[in-house]
Amino acid sequence: MKAEKLFLELEQLLEQNGYTTRKERGRFAGSDCLVEGDKLVLVNKNKPVESQLKTLATVLAQIPLEGFFVKPVIRKELQKLWDQLQLHSTIQEKGSGLE
Repeated sequence: MKAEKLFLELEQLLEQNGYTTRKERGRFAGSDCLVEGDKLVLVNKNKPVESQLKTLATVLAQIPLEGFFVKPVIRKELQKLWDQLQLHSTIQEKGSGLE
């Protein structure tokens, strides 16, 4: 899967969980934050898309995704990102409605 397509899929998954994703320029790595009660993920527009994907994956690792449908191909790519980042997945393989 192309990185740009994966970015859009992960961004959509974040939106389903109440997050807004914004691409900004600046001297920051990227992360999630609360702004006036709104959940926001800031992605550095100057970084390569692979780095941007890692930012989204890091935030998604903190969210319980049970009850949300995650396409199998997206789940696989997300798990690869989590493995690269050495993060523990919150997606359960069985009984979570994600199969």
